[in-house]
Amino acid sequence: MRGDLLVLSTRSMQEYASRVAYQLKTFPDFYTAANSIDFVGRLETVKFADGEMEVEVHTSLRGKDVFLFSGAGRNERGLSVEENKLELYHAIDALRRAQAGRITLFEPYCSSSRSDRTTRRNSVAFWVHYKTLVSLGVDHIITYQLHSDKSKTIVDPTLCAMDDVPAYSLLSEYITDNFIRTAEHLNQHVHNEWAFCSVDAGGEGAAKKYARSFGATLMIAHKQRDYHSTNTVESINILSDTEIEGKEVWIIDDMIDTAGSVFALVKELRKRKVGKVNIAAVHAVFSEPALERLLLLYNDGLLENLLITDTVSCSEELRSQLPFLRVVSSAKLSAEIIMRLHEEKSLSPFFEEFDAVKYLSSLKLFL
Repeated sequence: MRGDLLVLSTRSMQEYASRVAYQLKTFPDFYTAANSIDFVGRLETVKFADGEMEVEVHTSLRGKDVFLFSGAGRNERGLSVEENKLELYHAIDALRRAQAGRITLFEPYCSSSRSDRTTRRNSVAFWVHYKTLVSLGVDHIITYQLHSDKSKTIVDPTLCAMDDVPAYSLLSEYITDNFIRTAEHLNQHVHNEWAFCSVDAGGEGAAKKYARSFGATLMIAHKQRDYHSTNTVESINILSDTEIEGKEVWIIDDMIDTAGSVFALVKELRKRKVGKVNIAAVHAVFSEPALERLLLLYNDGLLENLLITDTVSCSEELRSQLPFLRVVSSAKLSAEIIMRLHEEKSLSPFFEEFDAVKYLSSLKLFL
């Protein structure tokens, strides 16, 4: 086991970090072994009159195993992407100066991974972000579902380890618990009447995992973008080797930004006379006009449910605007990852594909 455990957070994820710390205390054997009455530390961000900032450490952390939660996405404080990133960099510098034993950055939604295309004349945000973190002294980075796997080719494990943990199992468990419930329903209904659809060709791998997990039909949406402007979809073609009319469809995506892709896809699917349409996405980025588009789909009877995780903050006000929104907590998963890392155990269980049959069978043991 490493040095004493300490959980910290920048302003953008304080509420999330407190929930993770609470979940850690629900593992009594680990909590006792960690020998910590309260392993939540405190950082304070100080702003100068000209806008410059400093981050101060108000907890002793010399030699400790520090887990820092941070994110640049939407947050309850209303802080911008730029301010969140700058605060993160200052926080890591402060932790190093306070002689933390090991620094693990937990960034559930890594917004920088949106920019990972390397051409001759554009910056690559993920590369800039990663290099900055490494130069400041981060030892390990944990993320949930980067925007694309090619981002990980930037990572040099000799400088800083990185684990991009799939968050699809969280959503798969929720779907099983709330929409399937029994093995009988899985066999008689889901196998024959459900379909999982990628939002574009790049998301085929994720949709295929869902289809395998539930033994359902796979569909691929081929999206044609207008590359003269961002977040614009010209047309969508649906690829499937089976009849899709009347099937209940789950659209799979890693994130919903402006909701332009899912908006066009839901309408296209409805034209093809599918049954219910649901969406399962990991990160609820929800840039304008996402809420307007999603609400329009729901009010027109085109969308039934929208599942997302809490990797990006979803306030009570936002949830009230979208009555069909279901937020799946990732706090317990984050706590389990921290516990295993602190005890120097493998993270491989978190990378295994979800199996609905096995999951439902395991639930019977507790009945």
